[in-house]
Amino acid sequence: MSRRWPLAAVALGASVVAGSVFASVIIGYQEANVQAKRLTPVIFVEEVRPCLAFWTDVLGFEVTGEVPEGEGDGLAYASVGSGTLELMYQTYAGVEEDLPAMAGRATGNWGILYVEVADLDALKPKLGALEIFQPERTTFYGAREIGLRAPCGTPVVLAEFEQDEEG
Repeated sequence: MSRRWPLAAVALGASVVAGSVFASVIIGYQEANVQAKRLTPVIFVEEVRPCLAFWTDVLGFEVTGEVPEGEGDGLAYASVGSGTLELMYQTYAGVEEDLPAMAGRATGNWGILYVEVADLDALKPKLGALEIFQPERTTFYGAREIGLRAPCGTPVVLAEFEQDEEG
């Protein structure tokens, strides 16, 4: 039997993220009967480029798409991915241009990205001077977690779960 996410963890994740413009769910919850094929969070930020290094340099994601922002070297949009995981960033200005109904609503950096990792200890040296908003802790649902802010301000919780007997 594979490990399933505790319902409490799913409810916590959903309630924390529900304040974002595009809600996210914890990927890997296996008990829901969902017909969706993929869920990709879109995070709105002032600048996209500073967000990318965290995902590529710390977590090993690859940049999978970029859209330039007018003149200069800025980006209006970029996506990063690793295997089946994908995350998108878009500037506030880009959102207002793409989705005029969102004008003035896509502000702030709400929500938390909850990322399950294989080896939390291996990532610690890569965190450098990132702001830690939640020092390492062990939760009631069996995760060792560290909460940090990516360089562009996105709150991220890195979590490692103990392996069960079946691995």
